[in-house]
Amino acid sequence: MPGEMDGHSLADPTGSSANPLPTDTGPVGPEPSDSELKSQRWPTGAQDPAQNRPLLERKEAQRSKVAMEMEAPGEKSGKTPTQTRKIWPQIWGALSYFTGDMKAFGDWLKDKPLAFQFIDWVLRGVSQVMFVSNPLSGLIIVAGFLVQNFWLTLTGCLGAVVSTLTAILLSQDRSAIAAGLYGYNGVLVGMLMAVFSDSGDYYWWLLLPVVLMSMTCPLFTSALGSVFSKWDLPVFTLPFNLALTVFVAATGHYNPFFPTTLIQPITSRPSINWSEIEVPLLFQSIPIGVGQVYGCDNPWTGGMIMVALFISSPLVFLHAVIGSAAGIPAALSVASPFNKIYTGLWSYNSCLSCIAIGGMFYALTWQTFLLATVCAVFTAYVGATLSNMFSVFGLPLGTWAFCLSSLTFLLLTTDNDAIYKLPLSKVTYPEANRAYYLAQKGKQPKSASSRVLGGKMKIDAKVMPSEHTHFLQGEEGTPAGLQASDAK
Repeated sequence: MPGEMDGHSLADPTGSSANPLPTDTGPVGPEPSDSELKSQRWPTGAQDPAQNRPLLERKEAQRSKVAMEMEAPGEKSGKTPTQTRKIWPQIWGALSYFTGDMKAFGDWLKDKPLAFQFIDWVLRGVSQVMFVSNPLSGLIIVAGFLVQNFWLTLTGCLGAVVSTLTAILLSQDRSAIAAGLYGYNGVLVGMLMAVFSDSGDYYWWLLLPVVLMSMTCPLFTSALGSVFSKWDLPVFTLPFNLALTVFVAATGHYNPFFPTTLIQPITSRPSINWSEIEVPLLFQSIPIGVGQVYGCDNPWTGGMIMVALFISSPLVFLHAVIGSAAGIPAALSVASPFNKIYTGLWSYNSCLSCIAIGGMFYALTWQTFLLATVCAVFTAYVGATLSNMFSVFGLPLGTWAFCLSSLTFLLLTTDNDAIYKLPLSKVTYPEANRAYYLAQKGKQPKSASSRVLGGKMKIDAKVMPSEHTHFLQGEEGTPAGLQASDAK
């Protein structure tokens, strides 16, 4: 009962009282009457009844009270905070199956037949041209190719298949093959050889050089990778550029078997009438510029490619649009013929450069965003320069401007720790790259003097583990500028 414990008053735990209360005897012992309970008062200065309970009972009562108070709001909303927190991981887990790099889908395919895995690798290779390793995006891009031209779709897919198979035969790194890194150059080789062929569509003999030149892509990728790894740089689309340049230079416009498009330098001043410029076509050149990465000039194809990019990474989509748009003012500033602007020839290299610098190989910050925009404009001018130079030899520009400009910006040396070049092995897609950068930034010891050197985080040698100090070593193995006793 509330006023008693084992038949003794709580005010007198010993059971002795000068004025004992009269009680009625109940079935289980003496019980006070209702009138006595109402008239009973605690003495002045008496302790709270809860204080006379054992300590463990009091703690348990407090925990129960707190739990009840926490459950009350949840009962009103119908969901507890714990249940709400569990929903978000489920949502993100479901999205991971078709966004980002679809890692969960790739893991699910590992124990499936090799044919299914190979299709996944080829589709990832198709999307890797735009720095996206996503088979769903690759499938949408292939659908965009069909909107453009079935013949280009055939030659592009053939190049991806042959290039990937060659990498497998050469026993290249299986994880790189699975990510599509040995397929994307083959896609470009197949499609651009068809674009620059002067024999028209469905010239079936062209498939022979497409197969042969696609087989060279893994060779170029492996060879260039062994050189560029010294600076932790990607090979980009250099294998494609080399293969396409070799083919066009070896055949030319007057070849009887595989004639290519005639490319000549400009020999007269173009007529520019600024009143004839069509603003809607300028805006249309943005998706066309994205599609021109694959040699496609259909705006619907470019739009489908942009949708594929958005599904995988909204940041890649954003930088693709900005990069493609950056080529327009660059072209207008040098009075380029409007037709070259409308067809996206000033935009596709800028599009690739903006993606590469803006969050792909540099962690995305507002500083690297500005750097990516500058790189896009710079690439547009480099593209015009190289186009005029290559036209003298009858060679196409390809993506040389993108490769040279982006590699130059990736070799940038700065003391700004917000311009952080990720290790090549950690590069995935911009959202994940930024998460990695923030995690690494949070792990830095506060006592370390850190800065970015050549895009890599440099930490004072006194707090740097010995295996990471080799690039600071002098001739005697001592970090430069430090006493031998300070080196670890």
